[in-house]
Amino acid sequence: AVQLSNPHCVVFIRDVDRFPVEKYGPLIERHRLFPNRTNVEFVQILSRNRIKMRVWERGVGETLACGTGACAAVVAGVARRKLANSAQVILKGGNLDITYTPGKGIYLSGPAQTTFTGEY
Repeated sequence: AVQLSNPHCVVFIRDVDRFPVEKYGPLIERHRLFPNRTNVEFVQILSRNRIKMRVWERGVGETLACGTGACAAVVAGVARRKLANSAQVILKGGNLDITYTPGKGIYLSGPAQTTFTGEY
């Protein structure tokens, strides 16, 4: 579990493309360990500087990308000594570059795109 202004649970798996995110995402999101629910990142490590990730966002379901989720995945990978401090995160919605320096901060860079507009 990683807290980055919102809760995340990072799960390292072998094959993110074949993993049944739609089955396990809601189970983890609503697990009793997370009384306010949690976002879930399913992460496949490709190398020490590259991961592939799918996101289950609490209250929404699977989404194309999540910036804080990508950051949480890198933080968890660094903490478990699986990743270097800088890594590319490959998501369905595009790639993000994350640099994490413990005690100093997390930096995210990548494309931004409007996916929805509306009025209230």
